[in-house]
Amino acid sequence: QVQVVETGGGLVQAGGSLSLSCTASGRTFTGAMIGWFRQAPGKEREFVAGISWRAGRTRYTDSVKGRFTISRDNAKNTVNLQMNGLKPEDTAVYYCAVRWRLQLIPPMSRNEYEDWGQGTQVTISS
Repeated sequence: QVQVVETGGGLVQAGGSLSLSCTASGRTFTGAMIGWFRQAPGKEREFVAGISWRAGRTRYTDSVKGRFTISRDNAKNTVNLQMNGLKPEDTAVYYCAVRWRLQLIPPMSRNEYEDWGQGTQVTISS
């Protein structure tokens, strides 16, 4: 059983930065799509950003474009999400998700992802 693990997160003031990391135990990300989702209280889980491991293609939801950057570290089998210019509305539990089946670009639907991490809390104070 593959275990997806997120690290990072925490509490930061508006305008600040945080970095999240995602790795998978027991399997490399080769050929996978890795997505970051978030879920705020009372809201649906939404796509934030995604990356294709092989080609490095990225995809972002409009609200984070220009502020968040997703990247991969092949040597560490890790995907990072650098979040800058954080806003209170970015407050949520952030989840890493993995789609092992090959696709051209990272899908935005959570139903397309097969394995999920437990989530990490990101809180932005105003």
